[in-house]
Amino acid sequence: MATERPSTPSPLVSTSHPGAIPKSPLTPEQVRKIEVNRLKAKALRDQREAEARKQTPPSLTRSSSNLAAGQKRAHSAISTSNVPATLRDGRSTDSANSGSLRPLDDIQPARNFTKFVEYDFSRMTDTKGGFLTVEDDPHNKALHASNADEKPAHMTLKEWERHQLLRSLQDQKAGPFEPGLSVLKKGESKVCRECGSLEIDWKWEDIFGCAVCNACKEKVPEKYTLLTKTEAREDYLLTDPELKDDELLPHLERPNPHKATWNNMMLYLRYQVEEYAFTQKWGSAEALDAEFAKREAAKKQRKEDKFKSKLHDLKKKTRVEAYRRSRQAGAGGGTFGDDIRSGGKHTHVWGRTVEDSEGGGVKTCVECGMEVEELEF
Repeated sequence: MATERPSTPSPLVSTSHPGAIPKSPLTPEQVRKIEVNRLKAKALRDQREAEARKQTPPSLTRSSSNLAAGQKRAHSAISTSNVPATLRDGRSTDSANSGSLRPLDDIQPARNFTKFVEYDFSRMTDTKGGFLTVEDDPHNKALHASNADEKPAHMTLKEWERHQLLRSLQDQKAGPFEPGLSVLKKGESKVCRECGSLEIDWKWEDIFGCAVCNACKEKVPEKYTLLTKTEAREDYLLTDPELKDDELLPHLERPNPHKATWNNMMLYLRYQVEEYAFTQKWGSAEALDAEFAKREAAKKQRKEDKFKSKLHDLKKKTRVEAYRRSRQAGAGGGTFGDDIRSGGKHTHVWGRTVEDSEGGGVKTCVECGMEVEELEF
């Protein structure tokens, strides 16, 4: 029996072009020959390209416009060993780092972007006035100063509360921070100026320079009470520059009780304020009272002058209005209240009270016709 040739199934007739003759499919022998010829052509092309690279010197041109589709650039075309200085490229030109991308510090910006700075937002500090890094402004105290009112990250809540308590005791010089008392050094220790006790208020002694105990502060309130800045200015007629001078009048600062965001309250010791006002400022208490009475009289006089000025302006406006009404009446001249017909002062002659539609009483002048409403309670 003869060997049968391999055959392919008959293709389906295309219905898109009914008059066209269908092409016969390729046999497996034809497909094999096509593939062998393609591989031979590819090998010949690679051989010719290799010979051309050996004969021609390496080119520094990095443009890929002359390359065929699918053709790779040679290694010499992308090498950075002999790169001209005028070539602007994002890769490193350093021979030590040849072929590697250069770091950001080596990149030189263009002329139009020389003032541009790229910040690392992970290292930013919010200063409530813009974002600046510590490296950019090392002399700025706001960037380097730590906020004492905020809890540090390394502290627990109990440790932070204990730290706050110790700091308040240190400010008040109380508890473990209170200066030690010793009977052996009684002559050198500070004692109360009233009773001679050793247990004085060290905070007052530090701020006011006044050694007094807590018991004497309550027994003698006329000397050791605290005055606000407003009381010292109004009662003792002191000025703001005098009250702000710590050497002249030391003061104690407390949080404002009216509003926490307002300025701190400034408190002064009464006997220090009186001593300065009576001896240095005015000379005596009588002189202070005389100055206070003088200022009160001047204030009262200013109020009276202001009231008289306003009353005078009101009278002028009233006279002008009365004159205008008289001119509109057509009689000319005269003053307000004069009888225009007879030239004398007009006196109303009221008639009987007549009840109007609303239930109220109305009286009418017999001579001028003026009406007045009457209300009965």
